[in-house]
Amino acid sequence: MIFSKSDLPGVFVIEPERREDKRGFFARIWCGRELEEQGLEGRIAQVNVQFSPIARTLRGMHYQLAPNAEVKIVRCNRGRIFDVAVDLRPGSTTYLRWFGVDLSGGDGRMLYVPKGCAHGYLTLEPDTEVIYFTSEFYAPESARGVCYDDASLRIDWPVKPVLVSTADRAWPILQETDT
Repeated sequence: MIFSKSDLPGVFVIEPERREDKRGFFARIWCGRELEEQGLEGRIAQVNVQFSPIARTLRGMHYQLAPNAEVKIVRCNRGRIFDVAVDLRPGSTTYLRWFGVDLSGGDGRMLYVPKGCAHGYLTLEPDTEVIYFTSEFYAPESARGVCYDDASLRIDWPVKPVLVSTADRAWPILQETDT
C-alpha cells in the first residue's frame, strides 16, 4: 500500500500496490500492520457499502463524537466520487480546512479520514458504489454532521449536487454544532 499525505494532518490518500500479470491484478486494500506502521488506526469494526444510481448525489458531511469517534477508509468500487474530509479538531493547525480527492472504481485509491474529521462525497457518475471501513461501530447517539454547503467551510464541490437527503440538508452550520 502506498500512503500519500494530504495537506490535512492525518488525512492520507492510499493507493493499492498492484501485482499484475496476464490474469489481471492483485492488490491489498487493507493491511492493519501497514496502517499501524504509518501511525494510523488498523482496527476495523464495520464495513459499509453505499450505492447511488444518480450522478451528483451528495452524502455527508458526517462524523461521530467521542467516545465513538471513528476513522474511515473510503474506496469507490464503481463509478466516481469527489471525496472530502473536513478538519473539525479544534486544536488543529488546519481546523475547518478541507481536503478533496477524486476516487474511482478504475483507480482503486482510498481516502483515510481520521477521528475528528467530517466526511462526505459527491457522486460524479451514475451507478456509483462506495465501500468504507470504520474503526468504530455506528452509534446513533454520537452521529453528527455539518452542512455540506456551510459558507465557513467553502468546500469547492466540482459540480452542484442535485440529490441530497433531507437529513443531510438539515445538518447545522458550524456555529450550531457541538464539535
